[in-house]
Amino acid sequence: MAKCLGQLGRTLPQVRSCLAPPLPACPSVCPFVLCCFLFTSSLGCKIKLRMGNLLSPAPKMSTSCVATPITHHKCRNQLYPRGKNINRFQVPDALVSWKQEYPEYKPVEFVSDAVLKKPVWADPDFKNEKPAVPPKWNELDGNVDRRSYLGKYELEGGVPRNPVGRTGICLRGTLGRWGPNHAADPIVTRWKTDKQGKKVIDKTTKKPILQFVCIKRQDNGDWAIPGGMVDAGEQVSTTLKREFMEEAMSNTSTDQKNKVAKKISTLFSQGQEVYKGYVDDPRNTDNSWMETVAVNFHDEKGTNVGMFKLHAGDDAVGVQWMDITGTLQLFASHSEFVKKVAQLHNAHW
Repeated sequence: MAKCLGQLGRTLPQVRSCLAPPLPACPSVCPFVLCCFLFTSSLGCKIKLRMGNLLSPAPKMSTSCVATPITHHKCRNQLYPRGKNINRFQVPDALVSWKQEYPEYKPVEFVSDAVLKKPVWADPDFKNEKPAVPPKWNELDGNVDRRSYLGKYELEGGVPRNPVGRTGICLRGTLGRWGPNHAADPIVTRWKTDKQGKKVIDKTTKKPILQFVCIKRQDNGDWAIPGGMVDAGEQVSTTLKREFMEEAMSNTSTDQKNKVAKKISTLFSQGQEVYKGYVDDPRNTDNSWMETVAVNFHDEKGTNVGMFKLHAGDDAVGVQWMDITGTLQLFASHSEFVKKVAQLHNAHW
């Protein structure tokens, strides 16, 4: 018991920042109570990190927390994206949770034409078609990862149910997978500098200003982190690098692209994971939702990726180094991820 409590004392400072509500600061709190608090908290803190989506060892990465959101907002907006005037059934904040009875709830059924064409990135219609081999929910199903970062999700009608709650849309919408759809978001940063190469300090917060690579999405015009979907059988670390190259370093000459690739490989060999979990994405439905791993790759001296010219890829209409500030309006939950990066570097927000 003494050995266990000693280990808890060493681990507690790392865990404390991951828990909500915060741990009591009073030193007189009984260690046994603290143990119970840690194990029953709604947030699961990952002390050992494996960045690979298929449990493969990652490049040098730090620990992070798997966050369980209390509710979601952007995936309850009335108009569903890319849905040809598909309006969600409106869900009040108080009735988002499945624990709350809502007999009037009648979500709108919608699956996009792109998903119905059964591309390689989409599942079959498991709700209406019985496959010869049923899917392995909450497991690694062949090369498709059906596990959620939030833990085990429930099934309803034979298909997954959104663990956060109602969205007003059922079936898959524009998402390919039933249940979790895994993405990866690389947040590449550098310090904003003046002509003399000195860090620019914000006059109000007195903190240095960070910049990150930001793209303008072609589908909705929102500014976003240059991330993307994890392909079946692909490691998250591979997705992070591939998506950044495709969306922020496209249309670069072959010679320049080789130089960039080497620099990116060096930068991406180490990173700081800032988020891992559910995303409040406007594409989410009652049966399909987005989850991501957001990782910060920081170019401290600005001599790595920070020195190359950015080029927007096919999925973006613009790309730039954008100042990180508290007024940022970004796609889905991206503002929250970027805020965590600013806090990580003690930068202006």
